[in-house]
Amino acid sequence: MARTRQYKKFERSVVFSVGRFFKKIFRGVFHFIANIFKVFDRKLTIMIVPHSQSKPISFRTNVFSMVFGFILVIGIASTFFYFNRQVLGANHEITRLQAENQKNLASLDELRDQNTNLLQTAKRFQASLSHSLSLLGINQSSDTDSVSTQSSDLSSLFSSNDLATGTAKEAADIQQLTSYLEGAIQPVEQIGKLLESQGTLFSDIPSIWPIKNGLGHISMEFGQNIHPITGQWYIHKGLDFSTYRIGDPIVATANGQVVTIAYDSGFGNYVIIKHKHGIYTRYAHMNSVRVKKGQFVSQGDVIGTIGNTGITTGPHLHYEVHIGSDVVDPAKYINVKQK
Repeated sequence: MARTRQYKKFERSVVFSVGRFFKKIFRGVFHFIANIFKVFDRKLTIMIVPHSQSKPISFRTNVFSMVFGFILVIGIASTFFYFNRQVLGANHEITRLQAENQKNLASLDELRDQNTNLLQTAKRFQASLSHSLSLLGINQSSDTDSVSTQSSDLSSLFSSNDLATGTAKEAADIQQLTSYLEGAIQPVEQIGKLLESQGTLFSDIPSIWPIKNGLGHISMEFGQNIHPITGQWYIHKGLDFSTYRIGDPIVATANGQVVTIAYDSGFGNYVIIKHKHGIYTRYAHMNSVRVKKGQFVSQGDVIGTIGNTGITTGPHLHYEVHIGSDVVDPAKYINVKQK
């Protein structure tokens, strides 16, 4: 019991001390706020004395009104200067972006002009190259179509970001490539003219396969061979081409004039064509003849069909090339130019 009374007495003492402490604090805060209000409530008289003889102007106020008015004026001024600075900065950024946009548009126009020039030069180059290759008998149609499709517009190679940051470099690269293509066109054109001038020569010599579309194969070579019927060695004065059937078309291997159409017990039906440079070609064992004596033919024209006439072991074409009075190996001329 005695200990319980001591605890209660100590508890009342602590509560009293804490209460007195907070009371002092509240009293101090109250006095501080009251003093502040007293300071701000002090009366002030502001007098304006003009230099003229007019009466002075005076008005009364207090410290609180003066401080509040000063803060209000500073706030309004700060707000004005802040927004004015923001507006000036925005105007400057707009001006900069407009100038940059104009520069990019000018660079884009320059790049488009370079692109157009490059495309025109590339088309000229492709036309010259295709012409030269066609004279060589090389078909470039599929490659040309794919290239023209893929490079029809070089502007697709550049993204908008590239155009904004690197148009000058791309324009210089395109200009350099254009110069290169322009420099390459003239040699290609010269090659094309040379090949075109030589095209007549190719057409005047027996330079293509004598069966249309390259059909058949060589069944007997030129020179020493065993005769298929007598079994004796002999000099075969031409090439034998076989397709294993009658009726496949035979073509003239060069430009020329038909000088002989005849039948022989050995050659069967045969045709002789006279070409330039003293060259003659003979086509023997024909089934049918589709030209007339004296007729001019062009390289690749059909002159008859493969047959089995004369002394043969089966359908084939016996083909000879004569230069003057000499018989030469036709294989030296065949495939110089295929048709």
